[in-house]
Amino acid sequence: MTELPVRLRPEIAALPAYRQGKQAGADAFKLSSNENPFDPLPSVVTAIQSATGVNRYPDASSPRLRARLAERFGVASDSVHVAAGSVSILYQLTQATSGPGDEVVFAWRSFEAYPGLAVVAGATAVTVPCTPDGRHDLVAMAAAVTDRTRIVIVCSPNNPTGPVVTQAEFDAFLDAVPSDLLVVLDEAYAEFVTDPDAVDGRRVLASGRENVVVLRTFSKAYGLAGLRVGYAIGHPRILDAARATGIPLSVTAAAEQAALASLDAEDELLDRVRVIAERRDRLAARLRDAGWDVPQAQGNFVWLPAGERTVEVAAAFEAAGLIVRAFPGDGIRVSVGEEESLDRVVATATATAATT
Repeated sequence: MTELPVRLRPEIAALPAYRQGKQAGADAFKLSSNENPFDPLPSVVTAIQSATGVNRYPDASSPRLRARLAERFGVASDSVHVAAGSVSILYQLTQATSGPGDEVVFAWRSFEAYPGLAVVAGATAVTVPCTPDGRHDLVAMAAAVTDRTRIVIVCSPNNPTGPVVTQAEFDAFLDAVPSDLLVVLDEAYAEFVTDPDAVDGRRVLASGRENVVVLRTFSKAYGLAGLRVGYAIGHPRILDAARATGIPLSVTAAAEQAALASLDAEDELLDRVRVIAERRDRLAARLRDAGWDVPQAQGNFVWLPAGERTVEVAAAFEAAGLIVRAFPGDGIRVSVGEEESLDRVVATATATAATT
């Protein structure tokens, strides 16, 4: 390894950069990044194209989008924070709450960006193993909270394994942890959820839990991954702290326009979401029939617990023209893509399941 030309924090120098899903060639299906397979709606494209004046900075607080989201969630505008993707807000909240000697608690395996949050803040990551079926163990997570814990992240549906946290589980968890501990409910895939028992961030906020911040995004269900728009709903003072640590002017005018147009076209967009959710359920059922122990899938992806064979199985998918996301030693996440991809996914999974 080349010697560093400057002095860096050693834990940062050792931290691997975020690994984006591999791009797919012309004859392959990209099923590695949980993207929406549908093209943007014409009305959303028009909104993006109308966002001229790029020689000027955007309005730093995205006021029109915040107002729309505030109305939707029944809160004031200062209870909404918009940033360049919900992961940006996670970094902001971790920076605002945690430093050396503090702890950040989350389930594992979960979203791969979580460990880096603690490292960048100088805090300690405390990982709590998921259950064998890929679910959060909230009882164990509550037990892992100490007087050094500053933030707990709960991902529902869990990325990459797929299951949700139930409303009853989440309510019990909140009762079990200190009321001044920040709990972030990461609901990046909330729109795809069909389980009626799943936790709902709106319900949590309406219950008056002031230590909870709910994260959602326009990247997945709304198909704006390339424009980077995410948002948080929570107590204004908590979100003020996030705003103070964030990079100003990170949400472009085009991104705000596209998000607003997406809300205007929400009925049409959610019809697409229902198509993806139904496609997901069919895919999960077929994969189980093929011999894979697929956990409950409630996002726009399914999980293949390949364990030590993960790299080998992922290579078989790539050879079949299917770009998936491999987590060596654990398993493979397959995004729900085009309808035409399903037979190829199932055929490859069937061939690899025989020796699993």
